[in-house]
Amino acid sequence: MDVYGLYGPSGTGKSTSALAVAHKYNIPAIIDDGLLIYKGRKIAGTSAKYEKTTIQAVKRAIFFYNEHAEDVKKTINQLDIPRILLIGTSKKMVNRIADALCIGPINTYISIEDIRSSSEIRAALYTRRTEGKHVIPIPHIEVDQHFFQRLVSQGKKIFSAKKEMIGETTIVQPDFQAGRIHVTPNVLRKIVSLSCRNITGIELSKIDVVLNDLPHIDVDIHVTVNEKISLHMLSDTIIDSIYNAYINHLNIELDAINVRISKLTFAGA
Repeated sequence: MDVYGLYGPSGTGKSTSALAVAHKYNIPAIIDDGLLIYKGRKIAGTSAKYEKTTIQAVKRAIFFYNEHAEDVKKTINQLDIPRILLIGTSKKMVNRIADALCIGPINTYISIEDIRSSSEIRAALYTRRTEGKHVIPIPHIEVDQHFFQRLVSQGKKIFSAKKEMIGETTIVQPDFQAGRIHVTPNVLRKIVSLSCRNITGIELSKIDVVLNDLPHIDVDIHVTVNEKISLHMLSDTIIDSIYNAYINHLNIELDAINVRISKLTFAGA
């Protein structure tokens, strides 16, 4: 069979992107965190996300346990699989998975940076840090929910470029996920207002922050101007200030910053 390896650091959105990659290359089978997923359904293996500790989760993901590896190998051999996608945090990891399942060598390597923008990757990392959310690329009904003490919920439906639904994901919070921080919506808006406090002639009236998928911010402003001020240059200054603030404070690269002038007052009017 043709073997593909999708790799990238933990929390960068590999499992979220796996279904789209599989659809693009017509790959019916995926190995993700210890699971064998075939045509969108879990058919063998045990997810590393069911484990209680990080070390156990890593061992499960690389098929360290013989019984686990043999179960998945047996199922692969029973199926006539032309192509398979292996997911790991590095080339070394996907190679190790291929060796453990006796399905190497890997023909095609795909880096997460080749298929996701830097803004998407940073948003995914932010979600992992602040909410501890992990994605399993199978429908919600196929997840063994009794393994989790925290959140298990439907993720999202994944669509192709032709708007065909190609699969579903599930959101979980594994027990081994620790060290989360909580950033309130008020703080996210406060970063915007503080970044613009030294810009003369503007008052922020409404701020909307969305940090999922393609993170963006919508800002309504009241501008007091005179004939020497360029609104275009003023908007660019606001955008640059907000963009740099989110990079510096949260390491988030905003995909879009939309500035709308909702009220315009001329100085002296």
